[in-house]
Amino acid sequence: MSGAQTIARLADWAAHRYGNEEALVFGEDRWTFTELRDRIAQVARAVIAHGIRPGDSVAVWAPNSARWVVAALGAVTAGAVLIPLNTRYRAAEAADILRRSRTRLLFTEHDFLGTDYRALLADSDEELPLLDTTVTLHSPEWSGFLTGADRVTEEERLARTTAVRPKDTADILFTSGTTGSPKGVPTTHAQNLRVYDTWARAVTLRHGDRYLLVNPFFHTFGYKAGVVACLLHGATIVPEQVFDARTVLGRLQDERISVLTGAPTVFTSLIHHPERKAYDLSSMRMAVTGAANIPTELIEQIRECLGARNISTAYGLTEATGVVAICRPQESPETLARTSGTALEGTELRVDAPPGEPGEILTRGFHVMHGYLDDPESTAEAVDGNGWLHTGDVGVLDEHGFLRITDRLKDMFVVGGFNVYPAEVEQVLRGHPSVVDAAVVGTPDDRLGEVGVAYCVPAAGAAIDAADLTAYTRERLANFKAPRAFHHLAALPHNAAGKVDKGALRRLARETPA
Repeated sequence: MSGAQTIARLADWAAHRYGNEEALVFGEDRWTFTELRDRIAQVARAVIAHGIRPGDSVAVWAPNSARWVVAALGAVTAGAVLIPLNTRYRAAEAADILRRSRTRLLFTEHDFLGTDYRALLADSDEELPLLDTTVTLHSPEWSGFLTGADRVTEEERLARTTAVRPKDTADILFTSGTTGSPKGVPTTHAQNLRVYDTWARAVTLRHGDRYLLVNPFFHTFGYKAGVVACLLHGATIVPEQVFDARTVLGRLQDERISVLTGAPTVFTSLIHHPERKAYDLSSMRMAVTGAANIPTELIEQIRECLGARNISTAYGLTEATGVVAICRPQESPETLARTSGTALEGTELRVDAPPGEPGEILTRGFHVMHGYLDDPESTAEAVDGNGWLHTGDVGVLDEHGFLRITDRLKDMFVVGGFNVYPAEVEQVLRGHPSVVDAAVVGTPDDRLGEVGVAYCVPAAGAAIDAADLTAYTRERLANFKAPRAFHHLAALPHNAAGKVDKGALRRLARETPA
């Protein structure tokens, strides 16, 4: 594993090891590992100057960029705990996480896809009494913030960095649960470094690779399997803010990209782009994707059409530091498509059912969270007394230890790579004056994998207006959480136990056009 020991020391370690090799490319910025380290150290000194103490929370609510990297790692280097925020959050969602994580410093943006995050918070009624400072990354504020670095010596910064211990919390990522309330998942420096060193070796990420990061940095796949893994193994970080197939094809060619990771839809869009053959993709070497069901043809097409010889698939969840199982590139296309591989090296994986039968997936090891933030009851439900994390997903484990995901115990569904928890959406829908009750389920979608379908019981004399409910939910939730269809029901179906019969609704959704 890396000699860095903590993410706080990772930039220093990478600069010592990889020096003047190219570390990061974004727009006109081309930084070596040494230059990246210097910028991260400058941010760390500025963070210290602004009164951030070891263990304080610092959030980043912004799209992928070079400044996201230096802001996030600068905060961690100063001993802070990183809180990445989803760029699709609305004000109430972001404010809830900022409050519960006790965030004192927020890095954000004033314009991303038409959204001014700072104004979004300012214009809301949300109270954030602990938030002392907000800095917009791409504005004159950034330069002003960095001037604080002049008040802190590099010796002071190094002392703060070296004081961070491997078992200290490095970050807290928030993931919704079946109650609809997001849960904070703290992970340590040691967990992150070990998991992503192991992951990188398994998928064959290596020194000299050029890695196009289309996965958002607020997600484990973007930040940890991206930025952290690149620093560990000497690969070049190439952030991409928004996935656009034509733009990405150009970036693959112009930057001689060798590594691309993403949901199956990322690769499908590139493969079927009408101008794909006009681009030189000969530098492509490695691809990583993951989903419950991937067509074997897609694995073969990634190799044939995009040139990635090393393809891996994987399965994970935030509570397991993002990785549970990996299917390595030497496996057949059928195995890569049909399974998520075997347990992450050094961990245990089992299914709560007889061999070959579907059951709940359980995992145990160094990658499992120590507990949800301020939520011992949910922690006890998720991690049993023997250290097994109950994932809530259903799978089958074959005689060779290969895991096949078959279903979910929880109602969660995945829209374009983002988890959606129906309870949260249902709670919003019940707040609409025309809705008495609501149930949301996921249904297959060719482009996004799954989309939400809402079944609503109207109030007396009211009607279910799809356009009105779409606008209502998108004002209050990230757009990927908003259902794509709304249907009227006189009453929701219930099973013998008195619970809403989501299985019946999923069958109905598959039979009813959106």
